[in-house]
Amino acid sequence: MARSDARRRAAIGLTIAAGVAALLGWLLLYWAADAAQQSAAERAARQRAAAFASIVERAGPAGNRIRAAVAAMGGGDPSVERVRVVLLLGRQLVASTAPEDTGARAAPRALEMPEKPIYDVAQELRAAVQTNREEGSPRKDEIHTVHLPSGGIAVTAPLQRGEDVVGMVQLEMAPQGHAHRPALLQAVAAWLLPVALFLLLSIPLGARPVPLLITAAALLVGAVVAQTGLAASHLGWDSRRTIEQSAQQLRELGERASRALAGLPAAEPEPGSEPGSEQPAAGFPELPSFDTSLGVPAESEAAAAPLDPVAWDVDRFRRPLGLLTRDGTPAPEALASAQGKAVRFGRRAAASTGALSLTLLLLVAMGTAEAAAGAVVRHRVAYLYVLPALLGMTLLVFFPFVYGITLSFTDSNLYNTNQSLGETWIGLKNYAEVLSGFHLVQKTDSGWSFDYGSFYWTLFFTIVWTVTNVAIGVSVGLVLALVLNTKGLALRPVYRVLLILPWAVPTYITALTWRGMFHQQFGVINQVLQIFGAPAISWYDKPLTSYLTALATNGWLSFPFMMVVSLGALQSIPAELYEAARVDGASRWDQFRAITLPSLKPALVPAVILSVVWTFNQFNVIYLVTAGEPGGATEILITKAYKIAFEKYRYGYAAAYSTVIFAILLAYGTLQNRLSRATEEIA
Repeated sequence: MARSDARRRAAIGLTIAAGVAALLGWLLLYWAADAAQQSAAERAARQRAAAFASIVERAGPAGNRIRAAVAAMGGGDPSVERVRVVLLLGRQLVASTAPEDTGARAAPRALEMPEKPIYDVAQELRAAVQTNREEGSPRKDEIHTVHLPSGGIAVTAPLQRGEDVVGMVQLEMAPQGHAHRPALLQAVAAWLLPVALFLLLSIPLGARPVPLLITAAALLVGAVVAQTGLAASHLGWDSRRTIEQSAQQLRELGERASRALAGLPAAEPEPGSEPGSEQPAAGFPELPSFDTSLGVPAESEAAAAPLDPVAWDVDRFRRPLGLLTRDGTPAPEALASAQGKAVRFGRRAAASTGALSLTLLLLVAMGTAEAAAGAVVRHRVAYLYVLPALLGMTLLVFFPFVYGITLSFTDSNLYNTNQSLGETWIGLKNYAEVLSGFHLVQKTDSGWSFDYGSFYWTLFFTIVWTVTNVAIGVSVGLVLALVLNTKGLALRPVYRVLLILPWAVPTYITALTWRGMFHQQFGVINQVLQIFGAPAISWYDKPLTSYLTALATNGWLSFPFMMVVSLGALQSIPAELYEAARVDGASRWDQFRAITLPSLKPALVPAVILSVVWTFNQFNVIYLVTAGEPGGATEILITKAYKIAFEKYRYGYAAAYSTVIFAILLAYGTLQNRLSRATEEIA
């Protein structure tokens, strides 16, 4: 019976695991194809926006030439539904192909108040270009892309005259077709074929559990590898086709742009086109008057220069993508990169779906899933009670935790937040960068100095910070608890309230107060030193004195917790033990060593473990008191991770940093709990 049960469980497990793997493989391929199509649509929209901006700049400054260029570029292109050209000065709508901009509202005209969002987009582009130029690195999008409810894309590119942004051109692209759906028949085959083969192979194998399990696992892995391999081939071919279509589109855009420029009429002055002649609508901010005539004169060399359609193939920061050669053909490197990306996708998909499906197979085939299901049925009432808490923990704790660890394997940063995890996946490179900084000491012109940016210096300082703070908190808290536990102590309730106050005050208020007390010029500590003839100390200029300020602050914050824990444990010790010890002639020290400390251990050791974790991650004190001064010497790991994430904007690297912190604390807590056994068999 057991052997037939093994065969049945293996067949059921393979059916479930193969079905899950086939479904996940199909979904991954569908999502990848959809993301690739969306990326291709955005790229095509940026190409057209860059092309229109280039032609409008060449056609200016006359409005009739701009409108003729827009009409020639947009005519015959079914993917472009409408085009608007806006100048900042005068808030002018110079050209528009929108149906609502006809008749009395036809261009040229001043923008109306309901159209202020269009003007605001032009101002945002102007600010983005200026910010990126001043910072020397791309941070803000210079081409805005918005997905419309209709399924189309609105893309906006800046119009420039030299270094100045003087307006914008906005295109609304027609909705694209739905993503190419992967063949569902392929997923069904990946599900049913390994099950059918297993049923055939299980006949000569008999009912032996191990061969059956090995056969089922081999068939499952083969199906996963075959399905993901076909998916990778499909994505690679799709990517190559997209690059080739992009090259063809650029060639067509170049030809259309050449015809548009060749057919431009002579420039004609328009009434109200002089700067300052248009009265802005109410609600628009005033702009300084300066020359914003768009483009360059038609007779100049710049206007007569040959078009370069390849320069229109840009990203959202208007940087060339480099996927095409100068003659407009797909670059071999780009085709190889697309193929390599598809292969990497296939490997990751095979690894993820294979691991999950194999786990399901083992759980079902070995009877674990059946036993778990039986336990759930037997104790269904208890599970219903804990289900809300389990769902809350999953959403608020487990999912962010798993996502953070996943993020640590990517190169996620401020500039690629729109990319998927798969596109930014770099494996263990972040961990290698974190753990490879062994250069603790560097030689400079003035001698040897510590590298405060090294992970190991920060780890060393964090350990010193944690050990000293916990030692102070435990010792001071225990001494105060012993004092408060003295029989006949007068005003004991008053003392207990006063000693709890440092714990009751919000941490950030205490931290800011202590930082002010250590101020070099106005701090009360330096003023007291000067009263006794000592010079004022610049506390945050040297690592040691800066560390002492944080140590004093955290010592003030940490002793009340240990005092409360110790006092509660002291009051639970039976008085008869001390009376018996005194009868036996034990001194106070002997009583403390033989009775008090062993009785305190079950309460103190968990409190110490908790205090170590708290102090190791004591963000507020370091961030608000020392701020890592001087030069990052007093940073701890958690503040360094925060600054990496929100000052350097390296989210993936910061996630790896945080994961290393978690691993260190997990190892410490497990080792300390196992060695002390303080939480085991508590009476």
